[in-house]
Amino acid sequence: MRESVVDKVLECIHSPTEEGFESLALEVFAFQYRRNPAYRQFCDRRGATPAKVSSWQEIPPVPTVAFKELDLCCALPALVFLTSGTTQGQERRGRHGFPWLEIYHASLLKNFADHLLPDQIRLPMLILAPSPDLLPHSSLSHMLEMVRTAYGKEESGYFVGQGGLDLPGILQALTKAEEEGEPVCLLGTSFAFVHLLDFCQQEGQVFHLAEGSRLMDTGGFKGRSRDVPGEELYRLYYEVLGIAQDFCVNEYGMTEMGSQFYDNTLKSYTLRCQQPRYKDVPPWVRTRIIDPVTFEDLPEGRIGVLVHYDLANCGSVMAIQTEDLGYRIQEGFELIGRAQGAEARGCSLSMEELQNI
Repeated sequence: MRESVVDKVLECIHSPTEEGFESLALEVFAFQYRRNPAYRQFCDRRGATPAKVSSWQEIPPVPTVAFKELDLCCALPALVFLTSGTTQGQERRGRHGFPWLEIYHASLLKNFADHLLPDQIRLPMLILAPSPDLLPHSSLSHMLEMVRTAYGKEESGYFVGQGGLDLPGILQALTKAEEEGEPVCLLGTSFAFVHLLDFCQQEGQVFHLAEGSRLMDTGGFKGRSRDVPGEELYRLYYEVLGIAQDFCVNEYGMTEMGSQFYDNTLKSYTLRCQQPRYKDVPPWVRTRIIDPVTFEDLPEGRIGVLVHYDLANCGSVMAIQTEDLGYRIQEGFELIGRAQGAEARGCSLSMEELQNI
């Protein structure tokens, strides 16, 4: 029998309140301390027990590398995701088990809809990433399949196979969408989009996709491929595909987390709200930007290490210290890359491996 905290987290995701986060975070921490032996030992060494911790900021975050070394599940997992291969080899892949998939699904579906479908329309989803059949332990592939099933029109599909990006297939789908004047939602890894854009430029191929078309890219290049600055990508998305910056949303997610972060651009455009581009923090998540030496919170604009407190991680460890650098902007943050010396990894590497580059 599952404990009541699971249903409380589900309720928080469906109907979040600002004042409810603190008390629920402490309840989740107490649950994880009790049910997760490896995490309990980690907390004990820091003198942090449920009796002593009085705010969510005091909950000890585990480094992402811990998912490579320890079993951090609070119950038998229904599904286990693996991190992408690293420079140290496939055997160094992290593992994140989800005992209650309904929490993970509630978090990803609500957050995706808020940021990619704020106008509540249903679109064909053209996915430039591997399907779950190809990568069954990829959190990204699972996420994309969930949103395709929940929100995509019947003609949605994947355009990555064993041989890599299916260029003839995606070009045909884009041509059809342009001819019929139907807006589409393009989803995929940054690496796949750069591959598509490069090919179109080389061939002089330009699309003018229908108004309302949108795009979500995710993952960086992690030092393994040529890098393309964000502003150049947005320019190319418009020049090659006809999708304006306001309809281009970057997603930042981690295998070690149950929630994702999206640019606020399309959501702000729909609400007619003028804001700078930044990553929105879901109401059931808190993100700190800390000094890596003092572990103190940094003021807005100062670059530090990102630490996330995610209630959707109820079944493992809620508090995660990343190897990612960023800075706070208003109510969100902007990601700028990996801490020096951090391992190269990420969703785009899966695409790169399929391309055999």
